[in-house]
Amino acid sequence: MRFRKPRLRTVLLAANLLLLVLPLGGLWLLRLYESALVRQTETELVAQAAVIGAAYEAAWHGGAPPASQPGWAPRWAVLDLARDPVLPPAPDALAPERPADPRALAAGATLMPVLAAAQRVTLAGMRVTDAAGIVVASSGGEMGLSLHHRQEVAAALAGRSSSVLRDRPAQPGVGSASISRAAPFRVFLAHPVTEGAEVIGVVVLSRTPASIDQALHGKRWEMAGLAAALLLAAGGLALVIAYTVSRPIEAVAAQARAVAAGARATALPRTRRAAVREADEMWAAIQSMAATLEYRADYIGAFAAEMSHEFKTPLAAIRGALELLADHAATMTEAERATFLGQAASDVARLDRLVRRLLELARAEAPVPRGEESCDVAAVIHALPMPVPVALEGGALRAAIGAERLSTVIRNMTENIALHAGPGATGRIAWRAEGRRVVIEVSDDGRGVSPGNAGRIFGRFFTTAREAGGTGLGLAIARSHLAAAGGSIELVPSPRGACFRLSMPAA
Repeated sequence: MRFRKPRLRTVLLAANLLLLVLPLGGLWLLRLYESALVRQTETELVAQAAVIGAAYEAAWHGGAPPASQPGWAPRWAVLDLARDPVLPPAPDALAPERPADPRALAAGATLMPVLAAAQRVTLAGMRVTDAAGIVVASSGGEMGLSLHHRQEVAAALAGRSSSVLRDRPAQPGVGSASISRAAPFRVFLAHPVTEGAEVIGVVVLSRTPASIDQALHGKRWEMAGLAAALLLAAGGLALVIAYTVSRPIEAVAAQARAVAAGARATALPRTRRAAVREADEMWAAIQSMAATLEYRADYIGAFAAEMSHEFKTPLAAIRGALELLADHAATMTEAERATFLGQAASDVARLDRLVRRLLELARAEAPVPRGEESCDVAAVIHALPMPVPVALEGGALRAAIGAERLSTVIRNMTENIALHAGPGATGRIAWRAEGRRVVIEVSDDGRGVSPGNAGRIFGRFFTTAREAGGTGLGLAIARSHLAAAGGSIELVPSPRGACFRLSMPAA
């Protein structure tokens, strides 16, 4: 199976999409990384809450382990920036409606040194409340106040662990290398401490996750390497585009300049096959254009030579007759003067016929776009005056050729019979359909075409009836008109006379 090359627009579209996906993918990765930072902070808080909760439970029982150990109850990080909203800042603690549980206060008092020491390492805010949400141990402030009105604490008092994101006011003076974190939100986690099915307290922790700036600062050398890799990828992409697009187009442009400078089509260097079809198509178009220009130039040169030769004889005869008349008219008899004048008039008439035929040939060979022209073959042929008796055979049939073109073709064919078939010759025109083509046969019962002339009769100015007024352009005109309509003409064998087969598309 032959590989189908991509279009130029496909290559450019792929390159633009890649350039678009790279920054968008980077933004998506940054957002994903930010969520990972949040979950990392939540995971750290879960571990700390489990340890503090276990210590609080031991203190609740006076340092003794609980009577029964519960089953496995793993707690996973669940926060997601793409899904979870960022709540307003945590509301202030409220005055409690009653004092804290004395047993919880005693347990909390044993935890105070632990919380203070742990905060110096983890930098997290730590609170422990009793079963009513009153703070009984704290790493800093809010002792004796109630937190039960906070969403996450209320969920933990009901026995469910809860994690939320809360807005955090901007902190001045926090830089990328600072131990303080500059994220605009804070992770809050509330972990219930239970005894059987009863909640005996809640561990409330909070911590600001690392910001993207701080994370990137820590990975600045890795990011520099990634940027270098992206630059190399962009450079490689530019080289690919230059190879697939720019170089082939430059090569084709060089060939176009060579054609403009007069290089022949056969002398054009073959461009190496490109990676996109447009470059190959451009090269083929340049080659075709060069070949067409070359053909046109050769045609014009040959035509000019043939025309000068064809005009030379009558012009020389006219000049000679006029020179004789100018020098000897006074001594000539009336019959001699009439002979010379008659010869000059005959040559002028021949020149007139040549000029008219040349105009017809120019119109026939002029490149015109093929339209939707069609005509009724029978109607066109029956409407033509015939210079010799011609039998017509055929019914209504439409061909994809203009009525004027077909009329000119048939008229030239019948005049050809009158000039070349000989005295008393008759013609026959028959038309029929063959598949999607219309075939017209024009034949006569005259002298026919000799084998020596059969290969020359379609050439311009070739005629065997020059004395009878033949110009040698009739068949050339007919062939050009048919070619313009997508048709053809050929001489076919015949038992008597000449037979021409005309073929053209059916309408």
